[in-house]
Amino acid sequence: MPVQHPVPPSFLRAHTRLARPTLVPEVQLHVADDVVGLWEAMETEGGGANQDPPFWAAAWPGGQALARYVLDHPEVVAGRRVLDLGAGSGLVAVAALLAGASGVLASDIDPYSHTAIGLNAELNGVSGIDVVGDVLGGDPPEIDVVLAGDVCYDRDMTSRVLPFLGAAWLHGAAVYLGDPGRAYVPKEGLVEQGAYDVPDADGGPVRRTTVWRLP
Repeated sequence: MPVQHPVPPSFLRAHTRLARPTLVPEVQLHVADDVVGLWEAMETEGGGANQDPPFWAAAWPGGQALARYVLDHPEVVAGRRVLDLGAGSGLVAVAALLAGASGVLASDIDPYSHTAIGLNAELNGVSGIDVVGDVLGGDPPEIDVVLAGDVCYDRDMTSRVLPFLGAAWLHGAAVYLGDPGRAYVPKEGLVEQGAYDVPDADGGPVRRTTVWRLP
């Protein structure tokens, strides 16, 4: 069964290395050298079989583009309460705090991600991140800005994410989406804020990644 209990920081420290994302060298993260080896360790040492892949252990293009954007345009988040949706490693949450956000709600369903976010926040000397699980099933929380990095990666997830983002926008939040060219992202009704060439986290080709904003 997937892990339900808190993951000890010592496990992540033992199975990751420190690195700086190519597009966001201001930030350090705990990342995996060997994703397959880490996944196996999660199943054998970390508490059970059927774990989700360690998506939190890489800096994905959508997150890198969003992090770069808010660091270059701090006025987007400065003094505001931010939701990092699908937070993974916490890269975007950390970048938002470095850019002056008053606080960040980091949402991810993976308990390994929850521990990684705490470690990466400590590593970068920031505080003010509240880590939570799935927020898509209810009303949007009280936030001013939503930053969502590559959350439309399949049809099912997109069918949950887009109504949530729309509801957050209707409640007055500014909504930004980091998209490495996913087929499920509807370009109609989105305004391009910036585009970046980002090396893929799994060693693949450079991905042209766009930061979109709901108008």
